[in-house]
Amino acid sequence: MANVFDAAVYILEKSGPISAMKLQKLVYYSQAWSLVWEEDELFAEDFEAWANGPVARDLYSSHRGLFKVDANHFNAKGSSDNLSEEQQDTIDKVLEFYGDKTAQWLSNLTHKEAPWKDARGDIEPMASCSTTITKASIAEYYSAL
Repeated sequence: MANVFDAAVYILEKSGPISAMKLQKLVYYSQAWSLVWEEDELFAEDFEAWANGPVARDLYSSHRGLFKVDANHFNAKGSSDNLSEEQQDTIDKVLEFYGDKTAQWLSNLTHKEAPWKDARGDIEPMASCSTTITKASIAEYYSAL
């Protein structure tokens, strides 16, 4: 099975270097739409409802402190070769729709959507939060769109 780093490497190979925040959001939307279109997770790792939107902690740990990242940064932990053709197609569609958006635009969008909002509950908007956004809540929300 693919992991979050495989998806990140594929996204970065397609997009070139991007901000770490934008990468997190593109990986999140790739997982979300995989749950809807393929009815299967793209990777096992979960997302947490951080102040700036969904974050995969393992991915964050690898790019912490960096503003921009490129595919070479994650090559030791992931490879786009680990993704099936269907998984690559899903990510390609996500990049086609979300790829030209800014990191802040994507972050703002996640803040309007139920999976992130529900996971955060009554926590203040910019307060720290590590609550997991469940795959079930992601699948339910995006399948209704």
